[in-house]
Amino acid sequence: MSTAPGRPKQAKAPSGGSAANEVASVGAGMSLRRDAVTAVPVPRPLLLRADNLVKHFPLGRGLFGRGDAVVHAVDGVSFTLGAGETMALVGESGCGKSTVGRLLLRLLDATAGHVWFDGEDLMSLSPAAMRARRRELQMIFQDPYSSLNPRMTVEQTLTEPLTLHSLAVGRRHERAAELLDLVGLAPQYLQRYPHEFSGGQRQRIGIARALAVEPRLIVCDEPVSALDVSIQAQVVNLLQDLQRRLGLAYVFIAHDLAVVKHIASHVAVMYLGQIVEYADKDSLFSQPRHPYTHALLSAIPLPEPGRERSQVLVQGDVPNPISPPSGCRFRTRCPHAQQHCTEEVPELSGEAGHSVACHFWRDIALPAALQPDVSTRVLNRRLEQLQAAFLPKDGVHA
Repeated sequence: MSTAPGRPKQAKAPSGGSAANEVASVGAGMSLRRDAVTAVPVPRPLLLRADNLVKHFPLGRGLFGRGDAVVHAVDGVSFTLGAGETMALVGESGCGKSTVGRLLLRLLDATAGHVWFDGEDLMSLSPAAMRARRRELQMIFQDPYSSLNPRMTVEQTLTEPLTLHSLAVGRRHERAAELLDLVGLAPQYLQRYPHEFSGGQRQRIGIARALAVEPRLIVCDEPVSALDVSIQAQVVNLLQDLQRRLGLAYVFIAHDLAVVKHIASHVAVMYLGQIVEYADKDSLFSQPRHPYTHALLSAIPLPEPGRERSQVLVQGDVPNPISPPSGCRFRTRCPHAQQHCTEEVPELSGEAGHSVACHFWRDIALPAALQPDVSTRVLNRRLEQLQAAFLPKDGVHA
């Protein structure tokens, strides 16, 4: 099972689940398949381990420079990920989750820390060795409009990584057609240019490009945030299908917890460069412990027309990452902050795989907005009929 201690211990065998498709409704009209996890854990080998990752961006000394000041983008992030699992990094914009994704692939050089992939320290590899290793490490970018070269056809886009890694020699056209078919696009699209596709189709091409070199880990940097809600569901379902078929592991970066709930096996909540809560998906959504997680979960819209949920509002603005607060970084916005929070940094710790960085989480009650309200829940027949219209008779989502 994936773990995220303050400092990672010897990795334990991860657990995963199998297979039963369920249909769930997310947001407004977003139909997603969710894999129901069985009660019997399936051991998965450890694939990725991030060990105390730190990334500071120094500010210039020019006209508007600030001397030796640095931006604390990531401070002490640690976690593990098993093969075939999905770990989601969530948090508001600017919390450092995309920077973590780039550090994992060594697209950015870390200020400190290590990334271990399949037992090998990526930070110690030479540029040539790292380029060869990147065949197993790929990325899906957030913006499907700017992540594709407008001067390259789809075939050129898909065959470029094959050429770089000397793969599919003599059959690259056929391999490009196979990749398009894998993501649900017709082979006749190979000679078209990016401007001829919709946003969802472009993102599928981006996914096909990431799959071209047969990776084992894909960092998905907000892959659906720029898409319409209905297209988001298609892309998320596609990613889940590919994971089941190819055994891929995902680091899924997002700020939409409604999407995360249906694709992730584990969730790490980030705030101002640090992980403040980590747990398996079911535990985090049913029993969140950190006040910041409470606020994030309360912002998820309910998928039933007419129902509303009171939000846990976070006061104030995110502190300046150039000079983050002492002690707990969330204390300047936390309604439960005490003097001790200013003096000591809370350690990310817990039990049963659920870790939280908060001194007083045991004393904080679950907000009423997040408690189940079974007694007053009104069954929405119209919503059930709408969901049923998208299901075939066997009950499995098409």
